[in-house]
Amino acid sequence: MTDFAERRRMMVDTQVRPSDVTKYPIIEALLSVPREEFVPVAQKEGAYADRNMELGGGRSLLEARTLAKVLDALDIQPNELVLDVACGQGYSTAVAAQMAEMVIGVEEDETMAAEAQEQLSTIGADNAIVHMGPLTEGAAEHGPYDVIMVQGGVETVPEGLLNQLKDGGRIAVLFMTGSLGEVKIGYKNAGRISWRFEFNAGAAVLPGFEQPRSFAL
Repeated sequence: MTDFAERRRMMVDTQVRPSDVTKYPIIEALLSVPREEFVPVAQKEGAYADRNMELGGGRSLLEARTLAKVLDALDIQPNELVLDVACGQGYSTAVAAQMAEMVIGVEEDETMAAEAQEQLSTIGADNAIVHMGPLTEGAAEHGPYDVIMVQGGVETVPEGLLNQLKDGGRIAVLFMTGSLGEVKIGYKNAGRISWRFEFNAGAAVLPGFEQPRSFAL
């Protein structure tokens, strides 16, 4: 029988801590949330591999290093409201829920959204819910948010999503240019976002977050 708790410890010790993520709330969340329960059954054995895992529908479970470094940069506080865009089967939402007051996961794939909500309930993440709807539209009715994070690559961020961030809030985005990716944190001040580079990573661009292509005749 696979010892997933041991794999969680290995993931933290070999993927997360060497990436200079040492904040106790993040380490504790990664050790306590069963990553293997938030992937398709056929992929459970590979849940702790040091890579992005394709979930289907253009969705990925980001490697632990990327998620951990995003959470480290965002520094989520216990009184904050978080929007988790493209939550897939809910793993990132479950991890963030260990740190935040409330997390709203957004997923447009009906099956994934249902599975995410079920798993969040199963592990007792009562401060997390899944909103089903277009990823690019977020979940304005529950906002505005202190923190927004996007679980996948983007080429552009819809204005409507940025509008759901509180003044003084921050957003983490993995901007992809071809095969190169940069995670940037956007800080909102007086209605404007200023972006700061954090680290390099990579992921497939989420549907709806592509840069509109211009065609020349």
